[in-house]
Amino acid sequence: MLLASARAVAAAVPDEKVAAGELYPPVRDLRAVSLRVAAAVAAAARDEGVARADGIEMYALVSVCR
Repeated sequence: MLLASARAVAAAVPDEKVAAGELYPPVRDLRAVSLRVAAAVAAAARDEGVARADGIEMYALVSVCR
């Protein structure tokens, strides 16, 4: 799950920012990135068999929080 969260954060950093040496997404994107990380961790937990998460419930959660 830790790897899933790290990959989600890394995916949120635009390539041009990475090329400029930045490692984290902009603070202004914190809410959107947090939702992506939460979804990635929930999916990893489900895939690893340590949590039950219905895809429809996760979609609803992400949609409501936007």
